Amino acid sequence: MISFFQENTALLEAAGGEKTLSIYKLIMDGGIGGRLILSLLFVLLAVALYIYFERFFAIKTASKIDENFMNQIRDHVSNGRLDAADALCKSKNTPTARLIGKGISRIGKPLDDINTAIETAGKLEVYQLEKNVSVLATISGVAPMIGFLGTVIGMIIAIHEIANAGGQIDIKLLSDGLYTAMTTTVGGLIVGIIAYMTYNHLVVKTDKVVYQMEAKSVEFLDLLNEPV
Repeated sequence: MISFFQENTALLEAAGGEKTLSIYKLIMDGGIGGRLILSLLFVLLAVALYIYFERFFAIKTASKIDENFMNQIRDHVSNGRLDAADALCKSKNTPTARLIGKGISRIGKPLDDINTAIETAGKLEVYQLEKNVSVLATISGVAPMIGFLGTVIGMIIAIHEIANAGGQIDIKLLSDGLYTAMTTTVGGLIVGIIAYMTYNHLVVKTDKVVYQMEAKSVEFLDLLNEPV
């Protein structure tokens, strides 16, 4: 009876001592090299998320324009109220309104000059929309490479432990290197995937604003070409 109780107690202790998977423990067990690389990846993730949300709301604001805007511009220009048309553009404070405002300021000059002025202003607006977005593309490529660097460091640590152990393989000795190798790889891939997805989403949103700017610019030039 005592023997049976002791056996069950040993089984319960073994079950209770079973290790559970913890992200925090994986990071802390990865050694100083793994923690440094994961800290760098965390900084890159924070930068990527900041740029994404900052650009997302900026582009969202830039895409908003009154559906009746061009009708009002047409009415003002047709009746020679250029000051009113210019004031309307300034009140909207959007890329499209600024392009139309640039064109209005050139009315009276050759149509090619107006078109050139609008195109130049459009390039500046696109540059402002795409500000810092390229950083996301860089992070999406660099993060997995940094994670792979951690993998290489982890494997070096593991091989070093084996060499110091005189060829006797002990999984406890290898744990730091293996943790570093695995956690940094996963961390780098996660950061890279997030940066890649956010970059492409911003590119799509920016393209929509650019198409809107082009459409309204063409509509404005058509207005100037209409017979008086």
